[in-house]
Amino acid sequence: MKEKCGLYIHVPFCKSKCVYCGFYSTVNQKDMDKYLSALEKEIVLRKDEPAGKAFQTVYFGGGTPTLLQPAQLQGILDELHTRFHIEPDTEITIEANPEQLTPDYCKSLKSLGFNRLSIGIQSFQDEILQFLGRRHTAQQALQAVENAHNAGFNNISIDLIYGVNERNNELWKKELETAFSLPIKHFSAYALTVEENSLLYRRIQQHRDVEPDEDLASVQYTILSEMVDKSPFAQYEVSNFAIKGWESKHNSAYWDRTPYLGLGPAAHSFDGTHRSWNAPTLAAYFTQIADRKPFFERETLTETDRYNEYLLLRLRTRAGIDLREMEALFGRERTDGLLRHFETDVDTRHYEHTPDRLRLTSEGFWFADGIAGDLFEIGF
Repeated sequence: MKEKCGLYIHVPFCKSKCVYCGFYSTVNQKDMDKYLSALEKEIVLRKDEPAGKAFQTVYFGGGTPTLLQPAQLQGILDELHTRFHIEPDTEITIEANPEQLTPDYCKSLKSLGFNRLSIGIQSFQDEILQFLGRRHTAQQALQAVENAHNAGFNNISIDLIYGVNERNNELWKKELETAFSLPIKHFSAYALTVEENSLLYRRIQQHRDVEPDEDLASVQYTILSEMVDKSPFAQYEVSNFAIKGWESKHNSAYWDRTPYLGLGPAAHSFDGTHRSWNAPTLAAYFTQIADRKPFFERETLTETDRYNEYLLLRLRTRAGIDLREMEALFGRERTDGLLRHFETDVDTRHYEHTPDRLRLTSEGFWFADGIAGDLFEIGF
């Protein structure tokens, strides 16, 4: 039986940049055909990389993958199926913006083999959408979910953003009530953060905007946790919630440190021992592929790297750390040191400890990165 792995395809084109986005994208679509040609060449160039592995997930992210026409997406999928082993029950996700999800486009996506949609809604309030730089309206967001559902998509996820200064707590509750009423199986909710290369960062530097209120975000995270507990959804990672059995297989593989292959500009890959990444811009990516370089840079993970990543990723999940697995991977001394740290330095409200598992509570999730960071080892 082939070992499992994930496949990510980065489509870097957008109609416009959202204020919060720190991912690589461009609003210049003149190079789209050149990108498709380079992507096809990269697929051929890297066809042997996941040796002995079968893809259990395929994820088209961006950018805005749904700016591609169905025929263009079909061309990519055909090439992937030709060069790689993609199992029949593979989860195949595409990120989408609501304004692109017309009834006909949704039907086309379904016929191409996509079986999961991740819709970037962010808010059901027009004034919030305008602040965030989104191109759709609240009504278009609702219509997009309906169109996808009517086209036969059973596995629909939406994204929401909280901690926006312009939205008070009562409005956030209404946002969640709206989300829970939709025919979705999954949603992600992220606190608004300021990425250094984002438009919001530049606005704040220019005194045209103010930093997001962290106290507001904390309160709205608490509201989120409390409302989820009374809903059909369950939190399975800091920012991700699903009806049981509908958790994202692709994202879960990242947190489990399952190997994955990333294609396209700025895409990252992980083979279990090395992390590699592609050139960070389209121009540099075209040069990389023309030079037949399978990746732009590569690093071999040290044991310290692997330990730190393990803590960071596992503490973000509801499953937490399997203490027997940790001992097998990193030794008894590290495992005992981890438990001592929690007993002496972490608020008891923020974690749960059973004989074979250590995990953060919903309240503790808010501090997950800080708790993990305090445990990091420094490599030399």
